Amino acid sequence: MNSIQDELFMQRCLQLAQQGAGHVAPNPMVGAVLVHQGRIIGEGYHRRYGQAHAEVECVRQVAEADRPLIPAATMYVSLEPCAHHGKTPPCADLIVAQKIPRVVIGCRDTFSEVSGKGIEKLQRAGVEVRVGMLERACRELNRRFFTLHEKQRPYIILKWAQCPAGFMATLTGEPVRLSNPYSDRLVHRWRSEEMAILVGTRTALADNPRLTNRLWTGSSPLRLVIDRELSTPRHYHLWDGTVPTWFFTEKEAGSNGAVETIQMDFRQPLLPRLMQCLYERNISSVLVEGGAYVLQRFIEAGLWDEARVINGTSMLPEGQKAPVLPRALLIDETALEGDRVLYYRNQD
Repeated sequence: MNSIQDELFMQRCLQLAQQGAGHVAPNPMVGAVLVHQGRIIGEGYHRRYGQAHAEVECVRQVAEADRPLIPAATMYVSLEPCAHHGKTPPCADLIVAQKIPRVVIGCRDTFSEVSGKGIEKLQRAGVEVRVGMLERACRELNRRFFTLHEKQRPYIILKWAQCPAGFMATLTGEPVRLSNPYSDRLVHRWRSEEMAILVGTRTALADNPRLTNRLWTGSSPLRLVIDRELSTPRHYHLWDGTVPTWFFTEKEAGSNGAVETIQMDFRQPLLPRLMQCLYERNISSVLVEGGAYVLQRFIEAGLWDEARVINGTSMLPEGQKAPVLPRALLIDETALEGDRVLYYRNQD
């Protein structure tokens, strides 16, 4: 099979893998396709954390009439098949057991439990392995997963809305709507795609936010609140127990149903230790929704990977200035009924 065909089938793997967004974290999104003489005979993707991996789904989908073709087929998979027992058995073992003679892999899995071991297991069994097909796109798809294991912290996305003058809140911090309903729905879609969402004390007190996904399909993220004095009133939404919520505080640690307080020392730089805590708890991505003070602290610490800035049309004559992004690369822009959504990447 030629390289053009290999690329086409890997593109299909990526399309399939994307369907797992918001459902498989902290696992990676993975798609797999089984091809015999240019015809797809099976395909699958990792649908939900703890359930079957893409390779298993792919083999399951092969029709009974096509099953004799498996030992003469090529499997395409966007990420190196696992070689260890986790929630499910090793996918490398499945490929060997099915006598699949050729495997094309998008990129290596840098998670220490895999990290080349799946490739080695296949090669030792006599499977022809090609690695690096559309590698950049495959790594981009799972940038949250790779950041968690390579940088030992979650993938961090900063988000805020601002008016044309660059203000994101009133001087007194009173809630003000700067984005339109279309942008609001987009934000809730973003919430459905990340493992956690974070705000600071000022936002918790001023806005009484829910931080849930109510305008899009999918689940709500874990709520994270930096609240040194644990001053968020108990009748506020963040204490309602509808969504798992962690308060990071100097007060005593404990848990009450879905709400947990995690004690931390605020006398030392907080954000690196907060990221370490989230890494240890396997949280692969965080959407930081503010406010301005918290966003600026993340920027100053260099702890951000993406920023998504909604530029609304409502004007504030004065107010709190939005953060300034150093070394930011504008990668995309979307127009939503007057709002402009700018997407940035951290170049450092």
